[in-house]
Amino acid sequence: MAIMRIYHYPEPILKVPAKKVATFDADLQQLVKDMAETMYAAPGIGLAAPQVGISQRVIVIDCSPKEEAPRLIAAINPEIVARSGERCEEEGCLSVPGYYANVPRSEAITVIFQNLQGERCELATEGLLAVAFQHEIDHLDGILFVDHLSPLKRGIFRRKYRKIMEQQEEQL
Repeated sequence: MAIMRIYHYPEPILKVPAKKVATFDADLQQLVKDMAETMYAAPGIGLAAPQVGISQRVIVIDCSPKEEAPRLIAAINPEIVARSGERCEEEGCLSVPGYYANVPRSEAITVIFQNLQGERCELATEGLLAVAFQHEIDHLDGILFVDHLSPLKRGIFRRKYRKIMEQQEEQL
């Protein structure tokens, strides 16, 4: 297994819709293992393949509390097929380090996806796991959480984020 490089805003790969996975093989299994290791090391609760520079519709998510055993979900070609309710909570992103914002999301969703063997799965979920799925599926569509902000808040984000990046570069 290997920890992969996480691409940061404004890297172009983050804005490109990912390609559907057609081959379920050892390479895909290794990608999922490497993505999971990268997500846990970051640390984060979700990671999409475009965030590590790979244009494939693959996500890994684990919303289990730190004191519990990991419950990794690997979802290939995920799609939201039903939504209900609304929530708006603060989100962050491994590709936008140091910045957080309130993002409107559905409270509950039903998602279909394929597992590592290519079998169809369906999962009805709510709360944090529903938000994580929505966030990661957005990545597969070339959408970042900051794209959900109003134009005014996006402008503020760009200015703040530029300063955050400048401060990080000064520390190097």
